[in-house]
Amino acid sequence: MSNQAADAVFDALGEPVRRRILELLHEGPTPVGRLAERLPVGRPAVSKHLRVLSNAGLIEHRSVGTRNLYLLAPGGMVIAQQWLVQTWDTALAAYAAEVSQAATASQAATASQAATASQAATAGRAGASQAGGVSQAGAGGPGHGKQPPPPGPPQRETTKERP
Repeated sequence: MSNQAADAVFDALGEPVRRRILELLHEGPTPVGRLAERLPVGRPAVSKHLRVLSNAGLIEHRSVGTRNLYLLAPGGMVIAQQWLVQTWDTALAAYAAEVSQAATASQAATASQAATASQAATAGRAGASQAGGVSQAGAGGPGHGKQPPPPGPPQRETTKERP
């Protein structure tokens, strides 16, 4: 797929009248006159738009007797589809790599924090055994020697029901 072909397709699709022509051609082969009746531009402008669409490979032209019919090209949108898939594959791959890198960095940071906490806990136990088995948090380890939590909120007094 060349960039020139993709550029031609997207240039053709960039014009609202051309997109409307493609929508009308979904109904089947259509003569220029019928397309012109359903568009906000005249027949000469429709012919120019049809030429651009044809050069981009989006539509085909067939002569049936004295009538010129235009129809969607079977593979006309393939170039646009391939370009979009390639673009999104590249963008999504970059996003996946970024997410993977962030996850790896996060795991490394978590492992480092866990190692630091483990070293601190080991140092705290060593210090407690040197001080005669009493840790700095009080006798018996963390939670001992602390004040009990304050009681919950006061209970409401119940009132008598009115008759």
